[in-house]
Amino acid sequence: MLHPHMNFTGMTEVECKLFLVVVIFLGMFHLSRGDSEVSCVFMESCILPCSFQGGTDVVIHWFQLTAGDLVVHSFYHNQDQLAHQVQRFRDRTSLFKDQISRGNASLQLTGVEVQDQGRYKCHTSTIRGNKDSLINLKVDAPVGEVDLQQVENRTTCSSEGIYPEPELTWCTSPPSNLNLQHKTTKQQTEQLLFNIRSYLILSGSDLGYSCTVSTRRNRKRATLCQLSAISSSHTEATIPCTASNTSLTGFSLTWRFNHSQIILNQTRADVPSSGSEGWRQQVKGVSESGSLMLQNLSPHHEGTYTCELSDAEETLTTNTFLRIENPGNSTGRIGVGVTVVLAVVVAAAAAAVFLLLHCIKKKGQQENMRETNYDEIQAEIEREHINEATSPQSEEMCVTPLFKENEDCGQTAPS
Repeated sequence: MLHPHMNFTGMTEVECKLFLVVVIFLGMFHLSRGDSEVSCVFMESCILPCSFQGGTDVVIHWFQLTAGDLVVHSFYHNQDQLAHQVQRFRDRTSLFKDQISRGNASLQLTGVEVQDQGRYKCHTSTIRGNKDSLINLKVDAPVGEVDLQQVENRTTCSSEGIYPEPELTWCTSPPSNLNLQHKTTKQQTEQLLFNIRSYLILSGSDLGYSCTVSTRRNRKRATLCQLSAISSSHTEATIPCTASNTSLTGFSLTWRFNHSQIILNQTRADVPSSGSEGWRQQVKGVSESGSLMLQNLSPHHEGTYTCELSDAEETLTTNTFLRIENPGNSTGRIGVGVTVVLAVVVAAAAAAVFLLLHCIKKKGQQENMRETNYDEIQAEIEREHINEATSPQSEEMCVTPLFKENEDCGQTAPS
């Protein structure tokens, strides 16, 4: 394309043809050069480079060739000309206008989307000539957080919002020869991003399990370890972050309770940790290796404590179950024992008192019977005296019954 202000007056036909051949050759030379490649991050700003030999009356056109020569941005008459701009690029493109006169036609594209990926052409034209530059734009949505969760013997690894299509692999920590049976699924969103998820059935070993999600731009790994449960019979406890005393240098630290409640965060080892409001009374401190020191514990603080150590490429997650043994349980058991003993003593005393009263009552009844019999005997004696006084009997007759009584007892009467 020739600049409209070029003047061919005075040139012979041969000279004109020669000039056109040179222009076409130069144009073919520019187009034959390899495309410039630019990698842009999803939803961030990106610059597509384009330069030319500065001059006046500059014309700049940007096209997206992959989608059929779509007009991305145009500039001429010293101002943006966006009447023919494709709607998808509206309010997302700009030129460095203060640098155009110095030959900078680079395009700034904001809020990069996956659909922006493809081949672009930058066409520049001045009174000195024309130039086309080709730029190949690649879009990357890097692997962000890799989430690793364990429920019973099933571990789930997942990551979202990735482009291009990611890969996911499993391994044990430390490495082993176990055959890890897993199932991986991928879904693509309306924004053309990929969500990936994989399920792994644990073999029941004490190994840790690592999941790695990777793309052409980056990779991230998450490792899950289960430490032995801790029992505490006091109001204080220290929960280790890892099986070994790993330094926190270069790592960010997060402690959670029951997988959801955030206890504290620490972005760097040399920065004090920030605890959540609900745990400030319980958090005593954090050791250099990340161990969580707790105080003022009660039974409702029993549960799973999760430590997450993260850097740019890896997250190490460790779960530890804390069992709270109420310190008042032993006192309660003693109290129950004392109560039982006292109950037995009281029952025995009551039984003894009842028995004593029963004996006293029975003895009283016997005494009353004796008194009654005594009175009857006395009355009988008195009646006999009265009968003797009124009856004319001899002294022998009074003796005879006595001998008869003795005979009944086996004794012989004297002759």
